[in-house]
Amino acid sequence: MSTNAKQKTDLQLAVIHPNSAAIDVGSMMMMVSYTDKEGKLCLLEVDAFTDNLHELAKTLQAAGVIRVAMEATGVYWMALYEILERYELKVIIVNPRHFKNVDAQKTDVKDCQWLHQLHAHGLLRASYIAPELSRELRSYLHERDILQNQKSDVLNRIHRILTQMNIKVQHLINDIEGVSGMRLLHGIANGKTNPEELLSQININRLKAGKEDLIKSLKGDFKKQYISILRNLLKSYSFFKDQMKSYELLIEEVLQKMLPRDEHGNKPSIEAKKTYVRKNEYSINLKQYLNHIAGIDLTKIDGLDEKTLIVIIAVVGIDMSKWPSAEHFVSWLNLSARPKITGGKLIGHQKRFTNNPATQAFRMAAQALWHNKGPLGQMYRRLAAKKGSKKAIKAVARKLAVIFYNMVKNKTDFNPSKLSFDSEKQKAIKLKYLTSEAAKYGFILQKQAG
Repeated sequence: MSTNAKQKTDLQLAVIHPNSAAIDVGSMMMMVSYTDKEGKLCLLEVDAFTDNLHELAKTLQAAGVIRVAMEATGVYWMALYEILERYELKVIIVNPRHFKNVDAQKTDVKDCQWLHQLHAHGLLRASYIAPELSRELRSYLHERDILQNQKSDVLNRIHRILTQMNIKVQHLINDIEGVSGMRLLHGIANGKTNPEELLSQININRLKAGKEDLIKSLKGDFKKQYISILRNLLKSYSFFKDQMKSYELLIEEVLQKMLPRDEHGNKPSIEAKKTYVRKNEYSINLKQYLNHIAGIDLTKIDGLDEKTLIVIIAVVGIDMSKWPSAEHFVSWLNLSARPKITGGKLIGHQKRFTNNPATQAFRMAAQALWHNKGPLGQMYRRLAAKKGSKKAIKAVARKLAVIFYNMVKNKTDFNPSKLSFDSEKQKAIKLKYLTSEAAKYGFILQKQAG
């Protein structure tokens, strides 16, 4: 083709979302860029007060805006997201790592215009935001975890004050938070200093320590300031326990709403928890709730208990259609490898960091499998010995996520026998390696008779 025959054409990006807007979120001010019905680009500066945010939503509706993009800035975006969602605007939250600011001086106006331009051309990827019920459940779980940590901090301070009193009973009783331990602590806080009198409040036969050792451990320096501090610490401990219980009731209310209905419109009945509630366990029957909500018993998966599963479900939900395959799901969790390829060659893998609570839950469940005798435990120990514990945790966490995805999506029971193939394959690889090594030195491996 000759040079004269070439036609000059401008390369332009197609506008995918003409009726769109973008918001640069701040703590006290929102900078908005949107396209109105006439196709004009408009800029708007809005205060972050609730009434102003409602006015903003009405303005965007009147301008014919359908889609709104905004950056996930701290927690400031949450209130605006919920308000825009009520006005039936399609809102996407964008990870700030997925786009860059324009050159020159950084301003809020340039940020929102750049975000608007990328959104109009369909170049932004929306982050997953859980449904309203899941967000409510996640908020309660988060607050309960904070109270649990505060309660643990109070227990550490109780141990410290007992050490100052030179009382050693906390070292003889495995669980100072149990019934016997709390009775002894309340007895000391109420002014009882006689070891015999303190031991009369508990059943010594249920403790591993002998009576003589317990009497020695309860002799200490019972100063007034120590007793007063211990009394107030026990009040704080009871307060945090009661607060955790109140959040468990709120969690149960949300789980009740998440229960599916049968063909007659009735929800399944949940039995009260019959077993003794220890330490930080839930007083509600989480297992039955999760079984009905997910439609499958997910606790059969090695390493995943009720407390771990409720965190995962609060983040990802039970609708797995959002991820086309298990590979997409583990990639969203940042549990899959992201190779770095240049010049057609693999030069390594990118390190991926995330604060996703579901990812952390899968990783903690994988770490707990180091002593498991099943195929997942064998996989963890084999990888830990070969590549280190960090890579083993990530690999097993990915395997747990794949199992979770397939069970929830396909409503199939956990089958450990499907994982045993991996063990047999590794056994064959190891046997082949030993055979080749023996052959190098002129030996032949033979199977032992019998």
